Amino acid sequence: MTLETGTKENPWQLKTPPLTSEYTMHREVKDEKEVLVCTVGSTVLYYDYRCLNDLHDMLKAHGDWMELGSADEQKPAKENTIEAWGRSADNPVGGWYGLKKGLRGRFGMYIPPLMEALGLAEVEHNPRNNRMRAI
Repeated sequence: MTLETGTKENPWQLKTPPLTSEYTMHREVKDEKEVLVCTVGSTVLYYDYRCLNDLHDMLKAHGDWMELGSADEQKPAKENTIEAWGRSADNPVGGWYGLKKGLRGRFGMYIPPLMEALGLAEVEHNPRNNRMRAI
């Protein structure tokens, strides 16, 4: 990855953990806040950019593999997963890292591959029930 990657003009080209779907992400400032813009087909999701450092810190403290547990916003997240942490009142932002109402979920699907691409984490690539850990 080069320093130019991650811009709107040159987004990160990523695949979901099972390697079944492609999507892009890039950094952007929206409403005076640094965000990750995740584009999956015609759907655009937004995540708080600080989630990368916060998740990395949490995984380092956790010290082991953690299940991703991806789920849509309208569905409950499986306990003790990346998805549950990404929407928990106990995380550093006190709730959702997803910023687009109705599309705040899927944190456990779209953030881990970016962290892997950035060299911050190791992610499994099985058909289901994938996990990640900090590097």
